[in-house]
Amino acid sequence: MVKLVTGTLLFCLFWQFSHAQVSQECGNAIPICSNTPINGGTNGFGADDFNGAASSGCLEQTLSGAIESNSAWYRFRTAASGQLGFNIGHNSNEDWDFALYRATDCNSLGEPIRCNFFDNSENKSFIGVGEDPTGDEDSVHYEDWLEVNAGEDYYLFINNFSNVNSGFSIQFTGDIWVDHPTDALDCSIINNLLGPPIAACENETVVLDATTSGAMSYEWYSDTGSGFQLISGVTSATYTVPESAQYRVVVSTGMETIISDVQVGFTPVPVTETMTDAVFCHVPDTIFDLAAKDAEALGSQSPDDFVVSYHSSQADANLGINPLQKQYEKGFGQETIYVRTTSLANPDCFDASQNFILDAIETPELTFSEEAVICESMGYVEIGETMPNPAYTYEWSTGEQTPSIMVSNEGEYTLTATNSSSGSSCETSKMVAVSISTLPSIADVSIDVQDLRSNNIVTIITEGNNTNLEYRMDDGAYQSSNIFEGVAPGDHKVYLRDVYGCGEIQDEIVVVGFLTSFSPNGDVLNESWHIDGLSELNSPIVTIYDRYGKLIKQMTESDAGWDGSLNGQPLPSTDYWFKLSYVDDNGNRVNAKYLQSHFSLVR
Repeated sequence: MVKLVTGTLLFCLFWQFSHAQVSQECGNAIPICSNTPINGGTNGFGADDFNGAASSGCLEQTLSGAIESNSAWYRFRTAASGQLGFNIGHNSNEDWDFALYRATDCNSLGEPIRCNFFDNSENKSFIGVGEDPTGDEDSVHYEDWLEVNAGEDYYLFINNFSNVNSGFSIQFTGDIWVDHPTDALDCSIINNLLGPPIAACENETVVLDATTSGAMSYEWYSDTGSGFQLISGVTSATYTVPESAQYRVVVSTGMETIISDVQVGFTPVPVTETMTDAVFCHVPDTIFDLAAKDAEALGSQSPDDFVVSYHSSQADANLGINPLQKQYEKGFGQETIYVRTTSLANPDCFDASQNFILDAIETPELTFSEEAVICESMGYVEIGETMPNPAYTYEWSTGEQTPSIMVSNEGEYTLTATNSSSGSSCETSKMVAVSISTLPSIADVSIDVQDLRSNNIVTIITEGNNTNLEYRMDDGAYQSSNIFEGVAPGDHKVYLRDVYGCGEIQDEIVVVGFLTSFSPNGDVLNESWHIDGLSELNSPIVTIYDRYGKLIKQMTESDAGWDGSLNGQPLPSTDYWFKLSYVDDNGNRVNAKYLQSHFSLVR
């Protein structure tokens, strides 16, 4: 990740005593033990512990020309096994990096086992190992948990890249603290009578204990920014700290004088303001933005000093674990959300006294079709929800207040369903367009005879304006097209039905071929008129008439055709009509429908 280097260095310590917890050199790394939060800031480049290297793990050179820029070094040793992580809290407008080394010596750090160099363009307040305490599971500023064993030594390098330096805090996390809340880290690495720096909350009592065997006297001093001053009248082995300061004890045993310093800092405890319940309309995959409740929880407190997290139980809020994602995907129904407001300076200073009800009201879902058809034969149709939710109320654009209604007129009808809870309502509307469907009928059948074998084309022509039809021939499947190809000669059944189930009709057609004109003039071409394909019919009879209805000729499938004469006398050129009858499957003689019933005699 490439970062922007600026030329101005600004230094502002987390608090005025934080310099006592910072070492710019790896060789003087501040030892850490227990789970006490560490607060520090950085000031100055320090020595180059990386010996001019261009990189170490993910870290790169900064404005200083070296990897280190306003750096701090810490070291710790594990005293138990388990899952270990840490949070480095800082102001959201600053850019901090870190690298963690498993090493026992600064001269052989090797490559970091955890490292993060991402810029803070997202204005996050935490970087570290394990889990972002705000609940952001996708934060690029967090590396995977560590699985540690007892007796392992680590060096933690923290670097300020943004050159805007308001300091930082460190809090250790992970399951290791559940089984080892006071001894997860080895305190033997700290050679200090008063122990490591102490970060406490303003409502806590901090007692410094300098008890030393053989001590003859104790003197206590404090430094609030103008040097150490003797604390008058305090001569006992213990001292109850009244304020944030650097403290010193001088112990005299007669044989030696022991001087020990320790920093103690008190952090204000946040107060979570009274939270109001939240109600919203829920649809599938609804996301509720918990961050919208942050300002309510903080009140007048600065978001730069405190962070708000949300939890599903009071226990999780008290422990600061398992924070809910701010973009919270919630199912419908009520849920109690527990709020934790935590100090960025010291995550042990928190308030988890408030909670609120998050009520996701289920938005009604209307499942009926947006189209409905009134069958002409029925005269009405039912529209709307046939399996309604009894918890909802329903109202139609017609004023009716039932989930479904019967309608007999075409038009547009709108149903609104409403779900109410806790004084709030969620509603959904849906419109259904109703039309009337008439029973289809066949107006004509176009038969395109190709060669009377198997590739003839039949087109079904219907009456009316009903376009929602399906077609079938014989035992075939229904189709949306009214054209059938590859039709064999003979008699066939055709079927029509309305796609909405408003009815079905059937009819019989005959596929045969005949000349539209013939010329019995002795040239051998088209000397007679006949119908091809009669052999496919049962007992066919062809009857020919003139325009006045006079019977001219009657033929069967065995006849060769008509030569254009009557009783041996040639008839004149004109149009003649014919009928084709046959015996159907029921044994009835019927006339073939939809045939072109006339032809021309040309001399």
